[in-house]
Amino acid sequence: MIKIQNIYYMLAYAYQVLNEQGYKSIATEEFENTADLCSAILAKGLSTQIKRGLGKEYIPKTEALSSLRGKIDISDSIKSQTLLRRQMICTYDEFSINSYMNRIIKTTVLLLLKSDISAKRKKELKKLLVYMSEVEVLDIHFINWNQQYNKNNQTYRMLISVCYLVIKGLLQTQSDGSTKFMDFFDEQRMCRLYEKFILEYYRKEHPEIKASASQIPWQLDDDFNEMLPIMQTDIMLSHAGKTLIIDAKYYEHSLQQQYDSYSVHSGNLYQIFTYVKNKEVELKNQEHESVSGMLLYAKTDEAVYPDHEYKMSGNTIAVRTLDLDSDFAEIKNQLDGIVGKYLYK
Repeated sequence: MIKIQNIYYMLAYAYQVLNEQGYKSIATEEFENTADLCSAILAKGLSTQIKRGLGKEYIPKTEALSSLRGKIDISDSIKSQTLLRRQMICTYDEFSINSYMNRIIKTTVLLLLKSDISAKRKKELKKLLVYMSEVEVLDIHFINWNQQYNKNNQTYRMLISVCYLVIKGLLQTQSDGSTKFMDFFDEQRMCRLYEKFILEYYRKEHPEIKASASQIPWQLDDDFNEMLPIMQTDIMLSHAGKTLIIDAKYYEHSLQQQYDSYSVHSGNLYQIFTYVKNKEVELKNQEHESVSGMLLYAKTDEAVYPDHEYKMSGNTIAVRTLDLDSDFAEIKNQLDGIVGKYLYK
C-alpha cells in the first residue's frame, strides 16, 4: 500500500513546480483516492495557467467565407458551388487556444469529472472548463504524448505529465473493449513515478552527490557490440570516489515464491550485477574507491520482503525495500540512510 499523500510528495519531487507557493496548500489536504489528488493538482495548475494566459498556436482552418482570407481553394470552391452563395473556400491559420496541449488538458478534466472525486473538486473543474469552451476534445486512445516544450510553453510540462498519469493510470481497457476506472495508478505508471521520485529526491536533497540516470557502456574485449541491449540505469549516485547504482522496482510481488521458499527475482539480480561489474571495469583507470549496486523495491503488503546485502566478486549488492506507506519523514530517513551507508562511510 501507499499513502495518497505520499503520491503528492513523489510528484512534487518528480515535478519541481509543485513546490511553488500556489501548490503548497495541496500538501495539507486529505484525499480519498489518487484521482482526487490529480484533480486538485490539475485544478490548481490550470487556474494558474488561465491567469497567465492559455497557450495559443496557429490552427489551420478551411471554410467558406464571403470575404477572402488566407489562400483560396479554387477547386473546392467550384466543387461545392460556394460561388453561387458569393463565397469562396479559404484556408488560413487562426491563432487559437485550441492547441493540442489544451485539448489534452480538457480531455483529462472531462475524464476526471466522470471519476470518483469530491463534489468540491468537480465544482472547481467545471468552473475552469468555461474558459476552454473553444477547445476540442481528443480521443483518449490516440493522444500524442510526445509534445515539444520551449520557453513559451514550459509551464505546461507538469500539467501534461499529470494528464498522462491520469489517462494512462486511472483507466483500464476491458476484454470487451470498454473502459473502466481504476482506483490507483497501474504498476507500470507507478514504477516510472517511483524511479523519477528517487532520482529527483537525491538531486534536490543531496546536491553534493552526482545523481543521474546514466547509461553504462559494455566493457568488451573487442569493438563488436551489435544487438547488445543498452544498459540504462534508473539512478546512479557518485560521491568521493564511490558509486552506487540503484535499480528502482515497483512490483505487486517483490519476491518470487516457490512453495514456501522466497527469493529475489533472478532477472533483477543478474541485471544489477551486470551494471556494477561493467561500471567497475569502466572506472578501472580512474581514481575510485568502490562500485555498489542496489535493488530498491517499493514495500508491498506481503509478510516477507527483502532486506539483505551480498558480497559478490568484490562488490556489494544490496536488496532493500522502501516503505511508501509510512510518514514521508520516515521515507526521507530511509533514503538518506542509503547514501549515508554506501557513499559517506
